[in-house]
Amino acid sequence: MPRFVSARTDSRLIVLPWPVPLEDWPTDNLVALPRGISRHVVRFVRVGSDIYAVKEVLEHLALHEYRLLRDLTRLDVPSVEPVGVVTERFDPDGVPLDPVLVTKHLQFSLPYRSLFHRGVRRDTVNRLVDAMVVLLARLHLIGFLWGDVSLSNTLFRRDAGSFAAYLVDAETGELHDELTTGQREHDLQIARTNLFGEFCDLEAGGLLDAALDPQTLVETIENRYRELWAELTEVEEFDGSEMHRIESRVRRLNALGFDVAELDIVTDFGGSTIRIQPKVVDAGHHSRRLLRLTGLDTEENQARRLLNDLDYFRARTDQQNADEAVVAHQWLTQRFEPVITTIPDDLRGKLEPAELYHEILEHRWFMSEAAGREVDIVKAAEDYVATVLRTLPDEAVAVTDNESMELANPFDPSQGFVDDDWEKPYDPWEDGVEETPDDAPVRGDFLDIEALRRKARG
Repeated sequence: MPRFVSARTDSRLIVLPWPVPLEDWPTDNLVALPRGISRHVVRFVRVGSDIYAVKEVLEHLALHEYRLLRDLTRLDVPSVEPVGVVTERFDPDGVPLDPVLVTKHLQFSLPYRSLFHRGVRRDTVNRLVDAMVVLLARLHLIGFLWGDVSLSNTLFRRDAGSFAAYLVDAETGELHDELTTGQREHDLQIARTNLFGEFCDLEAGGLLDAALDPQTLVETIENRYRELWAELTEVEEFDGSEMHRIESRVRRLNALGFDVAELDIVTDFGGSTIRIQPKVVDAGHHSRRLLRLTGLDTEENQARRLLNDLDYFRARTDQQNADEAVVAHQWLTQRFEPVITTIPDDLRGKLEPAELYHEILEHRWFMSEAAGREVDIVKAAEDYVATVLRTLPDEAVAVTDNESMELANPFDPSQGFVDDDWEKPYDPWEDGVEETPDDAPVRGDFLDIEALRRKARG
């Protein structure tokens, strides 16, 4: 009988065919979901209405990753939720099998390869890169050394037109009280190597915009990380006549999605020079405010968009001086819930509710522009369902095969497609991808720290 190591075991997992190697599990236990290439055997299992990811890995690595993921969950870092480790597995002949790490599938999430499946626009790559940079900065702030930074070890969820990144593989990670500069540089070096290989892989497969060069993309990621890290941690010095710069610093951090819990403010003996530095910063400023007001648990950009709509509702109903919690409840019951209830049950799996609401707000704006008047949001929602939503793929449980490209094994996307010439996933390191010219321009107006600074100054 296998041994389960778990804080909260789902008893329904016990009856799964643990004596069978994971790659041979019967398909009636599996569900086909998109995922990236992995050096381990990974499968998705549906148990009731829940979906779990199971990965075969050596016991000490499985236990190490399980404990790290639990720590990251407690620290409220975007990562997959650990469920447990299954050890002491043996096949019917008594041959030992590798233990299995079980994590909960992150609903509405996609691996980067799925986002590049039919080719991807340049702006989408920029948003993916931004999400990756913010995730890496958040991990470093809490003292987490990733050790294997890559797009393959990251999941992405749509976030009001952008993406939010989640860590999905902590096998090589280490959690420290604080990272040294050398440790952060080590992670950046790994990121450069891995990301360059992944972008070259996409380029060779014709999935990367011709205007995007892998080398330039990697350099851009590093530069953006350094800008963001400086904004979060560097010491700022000014004289006593510029006290407004303290509030400006906080506003810039909030605009990036980080909440300042404490500022270290030091003045000189005469009080003429002031030095400030954020002491504790954490992401999720807007999402925490929305959760407190409405109970809606969303991504950061989604929360920002919904809060903007809440402010619009407050002004529209002339309640600027009313209690914020009361107005938020009215917005929830009179705006958000009526819109979401217009979505038919069979389409609820297309996008999560907060993303649906954001999309409908966008659709309403375009309809209002075309009509030359404000369109009712419920009518906009009905039109969005009829003209847009029905054409979208189902992201709650998104199958990776399509009419033009059929997976060789729908339960293991790493085996490639039926028409592929390769028997295994393309590996740029083995096949010797040549570097492409690095003179292709890359747009630089996203995650623009200087633009945020200018906006804060007035």
